[in-house]
Parts: sequence; structure tokens; C-alpha cells
Amino acid sequence: MQDASLIASAPPVHPVEEPLALYIHWPFCAAKCPYCDFNSHVRPAVDAARHGRALLAELEHEAERAGRRRLGSIFFGGGTPSLMPPEAVSALIGRARALFEAEPDLEVTLEANPTSVEAGRLREFRAAGVNRLSLGVQALDAASLGFLGRNHSAGEAVAALEHARATFPRLSFDLIYARPGQGEAAWRAELCRALALAADHLSLYQLTVEPGTRFATEHARGAFHLPEGDEAAALYAATAEEAGRFGLMPYEVSNYAKRGAESRHNLAYWRYGDYLGIGAGAHQRLSRGGEILAARRHRGPEAWLERVERDGHGRVEEEALSAVDRGREAMLMGLRLSEGVDPARIAARSGLPFERVVDPSMLEALREEGYLAWLPDGRLAATMEGRLRLDALLPVLLR
Repeated sequence: MQDASLIASAPPVHPVEEPLALYIHWPFCAAKCPYCDFNSHVRPAVDAARHGRALLAELEHEAERAGRRRLGSIFFGGGTPSLMPPEAVSALIGRARALFEAEPDLEVTLEANPTSVEAGRLREFRAAGVNRLSLGVQALDAASLGFLGRNHSAGEAVAALEHARATFPRLSFDLIYARPGQGEAAWRAELCRALALAADHLSLYQLTVEPGTRFATEHARGAFHLPEGDEAAALYAATAEEAGRFGLMPYEVSNYAKRGAESRHNLAYWRYGDYLGIGAGAHQRLSRGGEILAARRHRGPEAWLERVERDGHGRVEEEALSAVDRGREAMLMGLRLSEGVDPARIAARSGLPFERVVDPSMLEALREEGYLAWLPDGRLAATMEGRLRLDALLPVLLR
């Protein structure tokens, strides 16, 4: 067992030697899914050219503040960024490459829905510079797609996946499980079908009811029930087992990949690196002047747009995080990873000794209960049992 008290205090990390991640948010969707609590909006019409110009302006503004850093990844999220004009995507990628020192293997991901309309534009996004596609499939049967409010059919999803595999060097897609009435056998069968279509990465999310969504209202009045407790745990274990048969390992709570195919962009978040976020509602974490600055932008697309056109950016809040907050955030993100967290990095990134970030006695108790483990390389990781209970464990583990 590693003695946490041996981790000395250290100044905050200034990870300028680490590649920066860039997130670009497109907040518009054709329809709002009943489970979604993301910053997404349905509008009868969108001035895409005007929004594209504003994204470029905000990128310029944040790049000037960040300095000429190495750039490891770009991620177009939403909303539904595959509704963006491909020329706007191309312009943003090109400008980001000019403003930063792009890594030779720069990862550029774009989220898309597998409707026939969006699938028809995939080659244009590939030509624009996207080299990794993330498809929001969510389910492979008509009844579940209807329940989840999706606008595509199972056939469209399969066709889009086959088209994407032939178009992009890297491909991921999402599925949502633990749906009402979904048993283990049915989920295994659906997952095996999905894995046969997969490339090298899958995101597999247990359905949760998020506050403020349509599902929250329906669930509160008893319209549906979700698998819980042992039933949900069995579905999670089955997920890892079936994915493993196809060589996809759980590198994060809900993400599975073949070795080397992990999402580099999302790893930047989970490893608590620096990232810029532009677009309505986007968040960011950036090291500047010995501090880590946390910023967020106005969530309303119209208000964000007006602010950018007036001020060059849509930030509505920015603060220097305290040492305690830095340590908590780094642990909250890092324990989602199968690789766990490096206590020395946590201490350096927060500026606190590791035992000031976690409660050593609680850490030992959770280790004895089988929820946490020290790995041979000195990292602290949550076990599978621990990852199932992270929301309950973290409040008692962290100071």
C-alpha cells in the first residue's frame, strides 16, 4: 500500500508541455431528446453562417489568451454538430491549426446522428478535416428508438455505421442501455450486434433520469421504471464482458476501446489537462499565471452570439479555482478511468499534498472494502465495484 503522506506539496502544474484540447459547441438540434440535459436547442431557423463567424471570433480570442500551445485534439459536440455547414467545420479546423501547434496526429472528432440526411454529408466532413466520427445510435430496435425520441430508424443506423467505417479512419458510436424492461439477455444480444458493427471504440451509457428533462417529469409520475441495484450492476458487468470478447476494454466508466483507440480528447478531461471550450454554454479549464481558470459561456445561443459580436467572447463567468477545488475536480474526473490517478500529479495539479485532497483513513477503508485499489505503478484506481458506486464513494473520500 502506498503511503499518501509521502506525497509532498507542490505548486500547481502548468501543463504547457501537454497538448491542449479544443471543444467547439454547436447548440442546435432538429429535436430535443427526452433524456438529454445537454445545452441543446431547437430553432425553426438558424443563421449558420453568422454562428460560424462567431465561433471563429471566439476561437481567435481564446487562442490569444492561451498562447501558442500544442494542440492535441478538436471535438465538435452539441447539440448536433453534423447540422453545421461542412465549410464552417473546415474553417474552424484550419484556423485552429494556424493558431496552435497542431500535433502531427491531431484528433478531430465530430458528433453526428445517423439520419439519412446527416449520413449523406459524412464525406464532406471527412474532406473538411474530421478524422474521427462519433455516431449517436443509442439503440438498435424501433421500440427503443421511439422511446428515446430518436429521429432515425435501426436500418438508418446500420447504414450510417457502414458508411462511416468506409469514410473515417476512426469511428465510435453511442448506445444507451438499462432501458425500461431491458433484461440482461436482451442487452447482451443487442450489444453483440452492435459490436459486430463497431470499429475500435464504443460509448455505452446506462440510462439515467436527469433533472429538467422530459424523462424526469415522466419518471416522477411513474410512467416508466429503470433497472436498479443488482439488476443494473448485472447489466454493467455484462457490458464489460461482451465488449471484452471483441477486444474493447473499459478504459473509463462508460467508454470501451481497443488499445490505442481511446478518445484522446476525452482523456484530456479525465486526466485533468487544459482545454478550451468555445460556443454557447461551453466550459473550459486553462492554466495561466500559476492558476487554473475555470470559465463558462452563456448557454443561450442568441445571447452568446450577441456577446461574441460585441465583446469577442461569450464568457459570463471566469474564476481562479482554489487548491481544494482543483484537487476535487482532478479526483472526480480521474477515478472514472481504469488507469486511475497518479497521486503525484494530483498533488502537483492542485498544489496540495495528496492527503489534503483525500481522507487517508477513508481511502484505506474503501480499499479494504474492495472499492479502491493501489495499482503496481503507484496509481490509485476504482475497482469495477467501485466504479459502479463512484457517486456514493467520492463524497466520503474527498476532503
